[in-house]
Amino acid sequence: WVVLQNCHLAVSWMTTLERICEGINPDNTHSMTRLWLTSYPSPHFPVAVLQNGIKMTNEPPMGMRANILQSYLNDPVCDPEFFNGCERPAEWKKLLFGLAFFHALVQERIKFGPLGWNIPYQFSDPDLKISLRQLQMFLNEFPTSDLAIPLKALVYLVGECNYGGRVTDAKDRRTLMTILCDPMGGPFVPAIVDDDYRFSPSGIWYVPPEGDYESYLTHIRNLPILAAPEVFGLHANADIRKDQQQVDRLFDSILVTLGSSSAAGGGKSKEEVLMELATGIQKKFPQAFDLEAANYKYPVDYYESMNSVLCQELVRFNRLIVVVHQTLYEFIEALQGLRVMSGDLDALGNAMFISRIPELWSKKSYPSLKPLSSYVNELIERIHMLQSWIDVGPPSVFWITGFYFTHAFLTGVLQNFARKYKHPIDAVGFDYSCMPQGDYSVKPEDGAYVNGMFLEGCKWDYATMMLAESDPKVLFTKMAYIWLVPIMKAERKEYPHYLCPLYRTAERRGVLATTGHSSNFVLDLRIPSDKPQEHWTKRGVAGLLSLSD
Repeated sequence: WVVLQNCHLAVSWMTTLERICEGINPDNTHSMTRLWLTSYPSPHFPVAVLQNGIKMTNEPPMGMRANILQSYLNDPVCDPEFFNGCERPAEWKKLLFGLAFFHALVQERIKFGPLGWNIPYQFSDPDLKISLRQLQMFLNEFPTSDLAIPLKALVYLVGECNYGGRVTDAKDRRTLMTILCDPMGGPFVPAIVDDDYRFSPSGIWYVPPEGDYESYLTHIRNLPILAAPEVFGLHANADIRKDQQQVDRLFDSILVTLGSSSAAGGGKSKEEVLMELATGIQKKFPQAFDLEAANYKYPVDYYESMNSVLCQELVRFNRLIVVVHQTLYEFIEALQGLRVMSGDLDALGNAMFISRIPELWSKKSYPSLKPLSSYVNELIERIHMLQSWIDVGPPSVFWITGFYFTHAFLTGVLQNFARKYKHPIDAVGFDYSCMPQGDYSVKPEDGAYVNGMFLEGCKWDYATMMLAESDPKVLFTKMAYIWLVPIMKAERKEYPHYLCPLYRTAERRGVLATTGHSSNFVLDLRIPSDKPQEHWTKRGVAGLLSLSD
């Protein structure tokens, strides 16, 4: 028997594996030979091998109750010698239940999408098993010391190594450690040994008093089948978000199957629909910017970095505008039979037919999750913003969503401040002032006013000028105007706030950069709050530059 583990890591060898498997047949292979392959889901795994083999998967059970119950029914917890083998039985059984609860919670948060984790991690049973053995070992090695001493080491091992070793996103790591150590419901805090300690505000989820193995199974079986979002620290609206994502995935699958359909509603053929759509976009889409005129009107200026920001933005948008016009022109000609319908043009038509952004455009575009019509409208709005900047000068309030490369704008604001006051650029940072409703037609002396941001998981309350809980059934809300105030980092004042990550799209996930942040990540906003950081972190609260509708 042969076992090949982690095939998803050997992408370049998958074609060889496929060729080897094609050569396996009863004439040249012993009847008792078996080839076992393990892999994460991967688009590079050979389809032929999947089709000809027997697939087995070990997925976590659905629901918090079922997940905790499985942890207790599986090895090593089900072993009486292990379950009763700790010298501090009261603390051991409390922390054991807390660890099983934590294991179920981090797995179940995945179903809430970006509200749960930016990246869906494959936490597995080996993570739990090694953590359980380390927990028992540390408690046995410190039989008389204060519980906080072994807990400090266990928090690092469980949060940073066993589970945290899978986490690649910096904000997900913050969420993981918050779930583990939150004094208001975390499973790895000294207060867990108290019988009145609760994991959630409802009080339904808690560690039962010390008892035998069967008493814990009975307690677990009496827990609710469906866990409310409050168990995960999320707002009740998170259930709506989760259901929307499931429906979106279903409709995406349906649309993919309709991609080859030759007819559409209303009696029009697919070609007629595409011709009408392409012609409509082509007519209303603006032409490329005149770069020479823009560079002449806004030359490079040491004390005005926004000139360079504008000209660089024009270059980026021109690449996208040229591609859109060129591909639409070629596609319309192909529909008319005046040129060959290439594979790229056919893919463009299929994407447009199901209201998706064509790949030919997305390669030159800023990230966006919008359907095609909304994407085109927003793109035109961005182009109009830049054209207005060229015609009448920089705006008093910058629509931060409209930038192709937001980081260039933020760096330009800092550079203007640093050069004006002759400060080193690496010693300068932002403070953030959330502005009340009013007229902002005059630019600030330093920094910039920005708008266009949205909040997910909470809302901005103009009455208290702080973050507040979301209204029922309202998933996204507009954020207040923010004054980006450049200051020396050493002079930044502290005040009760939430360090709110700002992302370019609602997906939040992107390519991991060398900074440890996702390419989707923009910056951390310091937003006033009367609640602790842990509350909003577990809520999955984040700022967004662009929604998906």
